[in-house]
Amino acid sequence: MESRTKGEADDLAPHEKPRTSVLPGPLNGVVILDLSRVLAGPYCTLLLAELGARVIKVEPPEGDDSRRYGPFRNGASLYFAAVNRGKESIALDLKDAQDRAILDELMGLADVIVENFRPGTMEKLGFGWDELHKRHPHLIYAATSGFGHTGPWAPRPAYDIIVQGMGGIISVTGHKDAEPARIGISIGDLSAGLYTAIGINAALFHREKTGEATKIDISMFDCQLSLMENPAMRFLATHEVPQKLGGRHATISPFAIFQTADEPMIIAAGNDTLFRKLAAALNLHGLADDPRFTTNALRCANFDELKSGIEKALIASPAAYWIALLEKAGVPAGPINTIADALEHPQVEARHMIVKTEDPVTGTVEMIGNPIKIEPYASTESSVRAPAPELGADRAALLAELKQTARPR
Repeated sequence: MESRTKGEADDLAPHEKPRTSVLPGPLNGVVILDLSRVLAGPYCTLLLAELGARVIKVEPPEGDDSRRYGPFRNGASLYFAAVNRGKESIALDLKDAQDRAILDELMGLADVIVENFRPGTMEKLGFGWDELHKRHPHLIYAATSGFGHTGPWAPRPAYDIIVQGMGGIISVTGHKDAEPARIGISIGDLSAGLYTAIGINAALFHREKTGEATKIDISMFDCQLSLMENPAMRFLATHEVPQKLGGRHATISPFAIFQTADEPMIIAAGNDTLFRKLAAALNLHGLADDPRFTTNALRCANFDELKSGIEKALIASPAAYWIALLEKAGVPAGPINTIADALEHPQVEARHMIVKTEDPVTGTVEMIGNPIKIEPYASTESSVRAPAPELGADRAALLAELKQTARPR
């Protein structure tokens, strides 16, 4: 490939120019080649795109599996749109030699490659880390898989619910006598995406300092264990297996869900001072001096009695009354919102946490915005995003760019 000047890039025909618009952000100039599919990898690259990276999504000829996941609008997947907005798309058959050659050229253009295939897949295609690092020494390699690239379970596939179960999170979710329950979001995929994004940013910093590109190996199972902060720490310290506790915290009390006259609410009095403020606000002065509740350890040991005493007061008025009262008293408390309640909160609009895309197929689509606010970009953040790409929408532009662009190696 020959090098290309900015002026030559501006001379590209409209159909040869990338269709997407890169957001202003600290990762401007970073190019991510995204071979991942469904959620863990695409969520990682969505976060990087929100921080200003250019993301080129490489899909098989039939497209990312998530293009076939609902909900749909006018036949297009909004599931896919939510985690692939603002990316470019090129469809490549990696079993085809010519398409593999195109992928290899794209790797020369990119700073980072992200994949979430089963370990060994990239090696079979000729794109494993050892080979790629020789051909593209600048390229950071980020792999997300069920169990990582080492260890006896490395070859096994995994889905979100599998690692939720294996990582222990299902065992401590829900009420004591209830059947096991999956967390209501894909926490196995999302946490792996988050950790992969963190690893990529660290690897970019490392390359900036040393000139050395590195491999990032993220295991969904590892990520679930990492999230098991309190339960894992308690087991390692005591060898007692944590159990389901419903809406309460295992080692802080009162830090739980309580019933009021109309609906449950949350009270989080995380220390002795807050507990005394809570008792005073509820006019339960005797509760604060009760020898069963004078310390956090005692309150945890006698939680059922403590909850009963608090709810005797709360049952007299609705949750909104108590939340307002406790806020005035300086005691952390809050509602249990539905998704609708959460998304209609005024804080959401103030923080640009709902953004929209204008898509020729689906029309206006609202979706969750970027939670990572970095100045000076956050203060000028737009609520509009480029839509998710149609399958292979950017092939012509990318091939034209490859003909005219060479990356120094």
